Amino acid sequence: MKIGTPKEIEAGEARVAMTPDSARALQKLGYDCMIESGAGVAAGFADALYAEAGVEVVDSAEALWSGADIIAKVREPQDSELARLATGKTLISFFNPGGNAEGLEKARASGANVIAMEMVPRISRAQKMDALSSMANIAGYRAVIEAGNNYGRFFTGQITAAGKVPPAKVLVVGAGVAGLAAIGTSTSLGAITYAFDVRPEVAEQVESMGAEFVYLDFEEETQDGAATGGYASVQSEEFRNAQLAKFREIAPDMDIVITTALIPNRPAPKLWLEDMVAAMKPGSVIVDLAAQQGGNVEGTVKDEKVVTDNGVTIIGYTDFASRMAAQSSTLYATNIRHMMTDLTPEKDGQVVHNMDDDVIRGATVAYQGEITFPPPPPKVQAIAAQKKEKPKELTPEEKRAREVAAFKAETRSQVTLIAIGAALLLAVSLIPGMPASFMQHFIVFVLSVFIGFQVIWNVAHSLHTPLMAVTNAISSIIILGALIQIGSSNGLIIFLSAAGVLMASINIFGGFLVTRRMLAMFQKS
Repeated sequence: MKIGTPKEIEAGEARVAMTPDSARALQKLGYDCMIESGAGVAAGFADALYAEAGVEVVDSAEALWSGADIIAKVREPQDSELARLATGKTLISFFNPGGNAEGLEKARASGANVIAMEMVPRISRAQKMDALSSMANIAGYRAVIEAGNNYGRFFTGQITAAGKVPPAKVLVVGAGVAGLAAIGTSTSLGAITYAFDVRPEVAEQVESMGAEFVYLDFEEETQDGAATGGYASVQSEEFRNAQLAKFREIAPDMDIVITTALIPNRPAPKLWLEDMVAAMKPGSVIVDLAAQQGGNVEGTVKDEKVVTDNGVTIIGYTDFASRMAAQSSTLYATNIRHMMTDLTPEKDGQVVHNMDDDVIRGATVAYQGEITFPPPPPKVQAIAAQKKEKPKELTPEEKRAREVAAFKAETRSQVTLIAIGAALLLAVSLIPGMPASFMQHFIVFVLSVFIGFQVIWNVAHSLHTPLMAVTNAISSIIILGALIQIGSSNGLIIFLSAAGVLMASINIFGGFLVTRRMLAMFQKS
């Protein structure tokens, strides 16, 4: 079978669904590869590179669509492209099945099989085919670069002979794939980065990347993103009001705002309102990654850059991935190649459209003359975070009762141990012929062991690891014993006591130094 990639006809689209490297991998699966002449030029892949990789370069889209059994493209197919579909062909592309009922009907009528790359289920096995995440990752990265291009100042703070330059403050709204990519890029450029998301479980991810999570003083049960396909759920009006109040509070301090909040097949929620834009400093930049669905920012104009009366730049481009065509084409072509690997289990160049496979079934929106969208839930669901029950708050009376019970239990344990020890001492003293001097020394030894145990194991290790705390406690006892003996008239005893004090002191001071060094490893300079 032949797999072909046409030139994208969407205005301004520079990506291509097949690269020379992905073509080589597809050929190993048993496929012959075709590409329309000029399809990869805008992404930096000349026809000659495809020819070197063994790809057949055809002159026209008509020749490609008629000659290929499988068509892989990037953008949602237009009417002229859907008209070229026929029974037995397979189309793999972004398709927007939730908002493209007319296109779905035409695909059904053609009898072709259609795989929508945005419908790949978000389960672990399908991550290698998740084209939405691939493109969102690039969009998040490019958003920061675009913001920096329009900001006109440094991201990182500097102290120069000409003066001090403060670091930029960046707020990323939404910590999905695009948001996390933006956070990583912003922090790596040296900006002070803040992030907000309606899913509090992503706070650890945000903070692990060096950003500060913006918390709301508001508690509400939220649905885990894993249970909703990785997307945030719609929030209540009370939550939205608290969110907007927080944004109004921090808006005057932000230099760059990047919004990424988007719920599939819904208008983008308005999160950054006109009064927040007006509160920002002149020269500030807003990048709205949700402009395709109307934007998160009041004042966003799709595919345009506007400057407000107070000097704030609002960027509403929808082609961030296409602006990095070489990188996005490489990643998208890899997603397509992994999809073809699943469709070709025997690696014999023959498609096996297994509708019992969760990934293939989830991504298929038209199959053998029928519309198969929306798909059933996958058999293997993403693992949502387990709800943790909040521990019960104890009343003062309950706390007091618990402390008394713990004290009584500890007292009983210690009395029992003392009684057993006294009984053993009594038994040893009753042994016939036991010298009295032995018993005196033995009792001193037992008491020393008991006191030493209490002194060592009751040391709080607030400033050290538990092991270091115990080591320092032992060294301290050695020093006390040595100090008692250092006043002896015997020169050897004085020497040994002084040596003991010296070595134990070195151990204690060394413990403090080691602990300090360990703590410094976890401190941000």
